[in-house]
Amino acid sequence: MVDFDLPGPMYTWEKVTWVKGAENAMKTIYGNGCCIATNAGESNSDAVRKALARIGADIYFTYIFTSWDIGFEKPDIRFFQFIIRKFNGAPTDFIMIGDNYKKDIEGAKSSGMNAILFNPENQEGPFPLADWVITDMNQLPSIIERL
Repeated sequence: MVDFDLPGPMYTWEKVTWVKGAENAMKTIYGNGCCIATNAGESNSDAVRKALARIGADIYFTYIFTSWDIGFEKPDIRFFQFIIRKFNGAPTDFIMIGDNYKKDIEGAKSSGMNAILFNPENQEGPFPLADWVITDMNQLPSIIERL
């Protein structure tokens, strides 16, 4: 979802909307165990789910993990380790897709996860820890298919 950086939980915002290309990407990759892992400072997992429901995105996410619920914020490795333990998987079984290099990519890589940097503004790197860098969410399904 687009972060308009408004006060309060996202579900209370006047407008919520999909990130361009994300709805099509989710329709394609749904079923691969999709979760949300967010710092969402003012929201717990229930509040995030309410925001997703406003645009019909809630159906694509089995689990929602927030720093509010976990007790640690990204990029803290304990945030990512909590999720890995929840599924009893190997870190390499997970792919973090995020738009913040430090919080999402560095944090995920510190725990051993794969990482895709979503860089819609095509900001210059370097992004050495990102396994992939995409500028459009429509690029996501082809990466997931190769894994």
